Amino acid sequence: MIISRTPFRISFFGGGTDYPVWFREHGGAVLATTIDKYCYISCRQLPPFFEHRTRIAYSRIELVNNNEEIEHPAVRGVLKYLNINEGLEIHHDGDLPARTGLGSSSSFTVGLLHTLYALQHVMPSKAQLAQAAIHVEQDVLGESVGCQDQVLAAHGGLCKATFFPNGDIGYTPIIMRPDRLASFQSHLQLYFTGFSRIASEVAREQIDRTKHRQRELSTMLQMVEEGIAILTGEGDLADFGAMLHEAWMLKRRLTSRITTPAIDEIYTAARQAGALGGKLLGAGGGGFMLLFARPDDHERIRMALPGLLQVPFKFEGLGTQIVFYQEDQLMLDDVWAQSSAQTASRLKAALIGKAA
Repeated sequence: MIISRTPFRISFFGGGTDYPVWFREHGGAVLATTIDKYCYISCRQLPPFFEHRTRIAYSRIELVNNNEEIEHPAVRGVLKYLNINEGLEIHHDGDLPARTGLGSSSSFTVGLLHTLYALQHVMPSKAQLAQAAIHVEQDVLGESVGCQDQVLAAHGGLCKATFFPNGDIGYTPIIMRPDRLASFQSHLQLYFTGFSRIASEVAREQIDRTKHRQRELSTMLQMVEEGIAILTGEGDLADFGAMLHEAWMLKRRLTSRITTPAIDEIYTAARQAGALGGKLLGAGGGGFMLLFARPDDHERIRMALPGLLQVPFKFEGLGTQIVFYQEDQLMLDDVWAQSSAQTASRLKAALIGKAA
């Protein structure tokens, strides 16, 4: 049995420049962090005692006899990429709902890759996990997604992720004094808008309009360095909030699907209650909204958003991890997987008789 834990992320600046259609020509960068909200994936080889070959449990349960029958795209894509055909049991749990702008889809892909590599006694680097997840999502599945979510999920931490025209990816941790980091975190609030969406559908329009939004994307790219300068400097952190507001105004212009009237109302109410800035996380269209405000104004903002659920969080810096690894079970499953159907039947009967 293998269990992985992979964090979700929140992005501050540079979103949109992590799509290959942009960074292959202009280069890209993102300032983001992972948080202490996670995707958990457990996996084991499934003994040959069942009518199905593979069992996958997430918001629904799939019982299949070959990988082509699997409806969950990431599971199907990862198994195809790793060329795994033996029977498996895969179980997913998440701290927060999917399709809400926290990179949960990529956290799932990275976590599943990490788990299945461990099942094969392979220990990939975090960079290898990120690149593999990008390949699965963009090339194997053909999804309209960027590259920041996979990098953040794999590496973890407050960082700058850089995307070079030749396809290389850089990862640079942002080092802050502990007191300033704590102060920065204390300015942030996370609210669930109540709307979910499929990120790749929202992103597809943004990708199609990239060549018409070069000015906006260039400005958003420059904000990454400006944001880092604020965090690592000595000035007022309120400048970070003001720049978040500016970036959100720019992002809203990228496509018609970034925001909605209901989301605009939420953001306006938060601003009127004291928020210095904020943004919808992820591709847009719904999900979680991040707000930046002085701590003294947080209660007033909560009062102004009575219908929204606030989610407390902290930064985390570990990225994806294997949190449970039971070798003996793996060895036993190997024996079972190699057993003939007749032997498996006798074992099953013996176990049932013993239990009786």
